[in-house]
Amino acid sequence: MQKQLFVLTALFMSSALCAQQDTSFLQEVVVTANKYEKKQSQTAKVVSVINREQLRQSGGRSIGELLNQVAGVTVPGANNNMGSNQTISIRGASAGNVLILLDGVPVNDPSVISNYFDINLLSIDQIERIEILKGGQSTLYGSDAVAGVVNIISRKITSQLTKPTINASVAGGSFNTLRSSAGLNGRLDKLTYLTQFSTIQSRGFSAAADTLGTRDFDKDNYELNTARAQVGYKTSANSTLSAGVLYSRYKTDLDAAAYEDEKDFVATNTNKQVNASWKKNTATGALNLLYQYNWVERNYLDDSAYVSNIFSTFSKSNYIGRTHFAEINASKIFANWELLAGVDFRHNSTTQDYYSTGAWGPYTSPTLNAWMAQLSGFGSAVYKKNDLTVELGGRINKHSEYGNNATFTFNPAYRLSKQVRAFGNIYSAFKTPTLYQLFDPYSGNDSLTPEKGLIQEVGIDFTTSRNLRGRVVAFNRSGKQTIIYTYNPTSFAGGYLNASSQKDYGFETELRWAKKEFSFSANYAFTNGKTTSSYDGTGASIGKDSSYNNLYRIPKHALNWRGSYSKNNWVFHLSGRIASAREEFVYGAAPLPMPGYATIDLYGEYQFTKKGLRVFAGLRNLTNTRYEEIRGYTTRGFNVLIGILYGR
Repeated sequence: MQKQLFVLTALFMSSALCAQQDTSFLQEVVVTANKYEKKQSQTAKVVSVINREQLRQSGGRSIGELLNQVAGVTVPGANNNMGSNQTISIRGASAGNVLILLDGVPVNDPSVISNYFDINLLSIDQIERIEILKGGQSTLYGSDAVAGVVNIISRKITSQLTKPTINASVAGGSFNTLRSSAGLNGRLDKLTYLTQFSTIQSRGFSAAADTLGTRDFDKDNYELNTARAQVGYKTSANSTLSAGVLYSRYKTDLDAAAYEDEKDFVATNTNKQVNASWKKNTATGALNLLYQYNWVERNYLDDSAYVSNIFSTFSKSNYIGRTHFAEINASKIFANWELLAGVDFRHNSTTQDYYSTGAWGPYTSPTLNAWMAQLSGFGSAVYKKNDLTVELGGRINKHSEYGNNATFTFNPAYRLSKQVRAFGNIYSAFKTPTLYQLFDPYSGNDSLTPEKGLIQEVGIDFTTSRNLRGRVVAFNRSGKQTIIYTYNPTSFAGGYLNASSQKDYGFETELRWAKKEFSFSANYAFTNGKTTSSYDGTGASIGKDSSYNNLYRIPKHALNWRGSYSKNNWVFHLSGRIASAREEFVYGAAPLPMPGYATIDLYGEYQFTKKGLRVFAGLRNLTNTRYEEIRGYTTRGFNVLIGILYGR
């Protein structure tokens, strides 16, 4: 079936009868590449954009599902039950090596071992666009931006008049899913305002796979509520003060493990955020002041009326992560130069507790209270003359635990002709040890140093007179001082060490064609890599260096395509994804193979009024393909979502 779908997809692509308006490149204006607005065609960095129209026409997809369609991006578990743990990987990087930004500000959860942010806490309905910037971006964005950054940009105020602008949607479908959202924004003289509320409820299906189909696994529920408010005040003709709050909370049922059901294990995750900013624009630059406080709490409760594990008949855990972020930066444009300079400060803290009881009696873990801080100065200079563009940048980072480290960026590009541009990028990047890795009472090591990466890219982008645009990029990423967990079965002790190195490499191709009501786009990514360590893949010391595959859950080959037809009030999209075989990491044993898969989705929309009243239907996994993204956990078969929406 997979080979048949691959042939069908290839024939469909070559026919160019339908098309896609997908993660476009070269044409969109982005802010993530340089921290100020710039067309993609004017930067040598590799940026993809998921714009507002694509988000509106997502047909009920999650952020993870949309990111899966971007070249070189993989989100294992994106097609599992709602509320499943999802981490973003760019070009094969491990969890925590992709930095999540919310409106340009880093967000993370210091209570998580790898420091990543849970994207389940964000709703598509409240997002304006998503910018994906690949390559090492620590010079502008600091720790964790080893493989790239994902900048999730919130909905913007659209009303230019005092009359409020309204948007709303409601949709329902498979797995007893109900989604709804409503928003209001407007302007009162110098004051602007925006409010948005979204909710998702789903009866879902069993997260754990029941391979026998006879074990009576229960359906795992999910409920998400998010609310956001933002106000702005024009302090002068060219400056604006803004402030906002974001609240999100979801509750989801969990299962015991791969292939193992659990009927009363529940997780509740809450995120609270407060932000403030002041921006002043001039004819030749801008000044920005930013502050954000983020508070995340995760609670897990297994009250064990249903016992799946005799060693733990009751468990309760609480994890709280807090982050403060403040930044000031200024940009200046003159003659052939664009300059940027800034300083940022980050303070992370966590409190963690765990209690359980079972066959071995009650157990209470020592409470973990820990914090760390970073102060960084950064800057970049872009020189442009004729067909040549060169960017050079650097960052100096001072950390409260390990001391100082530095990064650099070098991004040259040259336009070979009106249609073709070549670029080559060199980045260094870093990831600081997390609070858990530093201070956990049992496995922490306060002597850890940052993981370091060196990344190279080379590529071309082109535009033809026949409405065809494309980009080809090859990359190589080398990581040193990678932090791994090791366990000594003799002493029954484990801990974190800077004990390995990683090497990932590959290439990506993207094409987009459009003509009148038809368009078509596709992307393909090849990703490969290995880890070299004095410890094998199970965490056991072997006394000498050994290499093993480190691309667990990441396909070596991934192809995404999408075709679109748009005429009068109708829009149709046909899209697909093909992922090759992968491997699943198994602690203490050899990795297990996971077969490849192919899926096809269909989306249709009809617009009734110019003001944006629409009905839509999304049909996903049309062939009802059965596959696993994470071994032992179920993905969605054929499913449908039908709804109505008003506004943009």
